[in-house]
Amino acid sequence: MIERKALIFNIQKYNMYDGPGVRTIVFFKGCPLRCKWCSNPESQKKKHQVLFKESLCVNCGACVSVCPAGVHRLSPDTGAHEFVKGSECIGCRKCEEACLQSALSVVGDVKTISELLEIVEEDRSFYEMSGGGLTLGGGEALMQPDAAANLMMVCKQVGINTAIETCGYAKPEALMKVAEFTDLFLFDMKHMDSDRHHELTGVRNEMILSNLKTLLDNRHNVQIRMPLLKGVNDSEGEIRALIDFLMPYRDYKNFKGIDLLPYHKMGVNKYKQLGWEYPIQGDPSLSDADLDRIESWIKNSDFPVTVVRH
Repeated sequence: MIERKALIFNIQKYNMYDGPGVRTIVFFKGCPLRCKWCSNPESQKKKHQVLFKESLCVNCGACVSVCPAGVHRLSPDTGAHEFVKGSECIGCRKCEEACLQSALSVVGDVKTISELLEIVEEDRSFYEMSGGGLTLGGGEALMQPDAAANLMMVCKQVGINTAIETCGYAKPEALMKVAEFTDLFLFDMKHMDSDRHHELTGVRNEMILSNLKTLLDNRHNVQIRMPLLKGVNDSEGEIRALIDFLMPYRDYKNFKGIDLLPYHKMGVNKYKQLGWEYPIQGDPSLSDADLDRIESWIKNSDFPVTVVRH
């Protein structure tokens, strides 16, 4: 039997933020959204990519001579390293290995489910002590629903707790395939207005809201996560719209409350390394007073709420 594989871009151990206890996060590559504040832009495309640290490059051309896909070249005008327009990285990592300055890194690894389970199981003792386990992150794991479901299934079979962080933008059948083996959904809510949601992320939110209702109605455990940006989704009207939507589920045992995730700039340098322009102008960070105010609006409606400060 041919074993299913997943395209991932990172595995993070000893995480304490994305689900209960100590967790291992497997980050799946590929995402249907293009959030302007994305902190993992290298996760968006479901293919291999090259990150380039220009400050480390000495323009030696070693990458040019070894790349079978013709991704790299030295500019005929300046002699500086540049990417060949229209070329596609195949993930061979020959450029990464040839670069003695560590200016290049290839993003994207193909792993079998068995390989991923072996990595996850390495920290079983930490999960058992803390109530932790595996979390699928991204990107968006539901873009690879069969691989995601398989990994969750084998973890459940060996007694490992499972969670998934999701934007919720997926076909209902993909969502429910994974839901069968998921102990907790960390469900992102970006904006309640569909037009504004489209402006900010590239997709409308009707399917997201429908999927959220399906999970809650079918008694799957759901924790809402809301990234917060000043002037984007921090108004009282926006928070009230979220509260009104969730109010019918407030007393459900499977509704686990709301996490507020303040904006941070941790992904900015990655945009430069990909050769992309960072989409956000200015600094939409919220002050402690802003966060306290938003938290109080939600608490006043008797919702459990936590501000997650990394």
